[in-house]
Amino acid sequence: MGMALHSTTIVVRDQDEALRFFVELLGWEKDEDAMMGPVMRFLTVKPVGAETAIVLGQPEVYDRQPPGPDASEGSSGISILTDDIDATYEELLAKGVTFTGPPQTMPWGDRATWFSDPSNNSFFIVEVGQG
Repeated sequence: MGMALHSTTIVVRDQDEALRFFVELLGWEKDEDAMMGPVMRFLTVKPVGAETAIVLGQPEVYDRQPPGPDASEGSSGISILTDDIDATYEELLAKGVTFTGPPQTMPWGDRATWFSDPSNNSFFIVEVGQG
């Protein structure tokens, strides 16, 4: 039996703000955008060419709140791969993406760092083929 991961969900304060962040700053693509009833908007984004998407979930639908603007970052548990961590870091930093710091070598040998979205969800970004 074959299986694949379709999506994972993060809760965001504002779906349109999150959409702009992922599409305009990170260079991802909007994957699905559909009303699923009178209140729920099913909105997903993914890196260009990827199969797995991130659902930009509404707090009222998922019955929880995203981290507040003054809260510390909340770990999304999502890892993102890049083929050049230093170039990706510099490019995204220039676009205004917030990082915890520059890429560093992790104890297991990979070079990586963390960034956050406008709702303070944090993401681990790591260079492929390291370590």
